[in-house]
Amino acid sequence: MNSSRPYLVRALYEWIVDNDCTPHMLVNSEFPAVQVPQGFASDGQIVLNVSPSAVRHLHMDNEAVSFEGRFGGVPHTLYVPIGAILGIYARENGQGMVFDLESPLEDDDAIELEDDNDVPPPDSEPPRPSGRPSLKVVK
Repeated sequence: MNSSRPYLVRALYEWIVDNDCTPHMLVNSEFPAVQVPQGFASDGQIVLNVSPSAVRHLHMDNEAVSFEGRFGGVPHTLYVPIGAILGIYARENGQGMVFDLESPLEDDDAIELEDDNDVPPPDSEPPRPSGRPSLKVVK
C-alpha cells in the first residue's frame, strides 16, 4: 500500500489555504536528496513558508514537493522528498499535523531479503484469518 503522507500533505495544504492561513512545512534538511538553502537550516531542520504568495511553481506529487522561493532576497529552487517532510501546519494557529521521522530505507523500492524455505521471521504478524470480516461490539 502507498504511503498516506503525500496525500495528507496535499490535503492539509489545501485545508490551510482554504481557511486563509499560511501553510508552513517542517523539513528534515539532512534527508537524502533534499535541496534547501542550508544557511537557513537549524539543527537539521528548516521551516518553509509554502503559501501561494511566497512560492512559485509549487508542485506536489507522491514523491516530492518542489517550488521556487526567495531566501534573503535570493531566489532558490527547492526540492523536498515526501519522507523529509516532518510536518505541515498553519502559522497563525499551529493547526496541522506532525509526521513520524521516516528512514530513507523505508522506500517501496528497498531490497528485501527472501528466505528459500518460506518460513516467516519470528517477529512477523501471524496470518490473517480467511473468510468474511465481521465487527464485534464490546460494551
